[in-house]
Amino acid sequence: MEEKEVILTQEGYDNIEKELEYLRTEKRAEIAERIKVALGFGDLSENSEYDEAKNAQAENETKIAELENKIRYAKIIDEKDIDTKTVQIGNTVKLYDVEFDEEIEYTIVGSTEVNLAENKISNESPIGMALLGSKKGATVEVEAPAGIIKYEIRSIKK
Repeated sequence: MEEKEVILTQEGYDNIEKELEYLRTEKRAEIAERIKVALGFGDLSENSEYDEAKNAQAENETKIAELENKIRYAKIIDEKDIDTKTVQIGNTVKLYDVEFDEEIEYTIVGSTEVNLAENKISNESPIGMALLGSKKGATVEVEAPAGIIKYEIRSIKK
């Protein structure tokens, strides 16, 4: 199976490394302690604490493997390579929604760094794909479930 390149900002890469370190050390130790305590309860066939701890261990190891894979296939976007002539990953873009007469600002990131609470959208999302390569002043149309949405690009910054 061919693995897909994982596009990350340096901040996103650092966050993955930090989470991976936590899962490998503190979280593993915490789960091992839960297993040890549960083993002390005796009969494993009816020991729900043991089952829960083993499930937590499996989930943790799966998450570790996912993060290791992301790091293995990571392509870090170099801050020096980001310009503001056209929209690209790493840019923050101020848009004007023509229909609703309002401005919104998005940061374009790789799919693993999406955080809607911080207005970080994926380069693979409909809006992200429509914006990539566009210039300030351009009007882009995004096909959404509710219909076509028109945005005017007001500014592009790092």
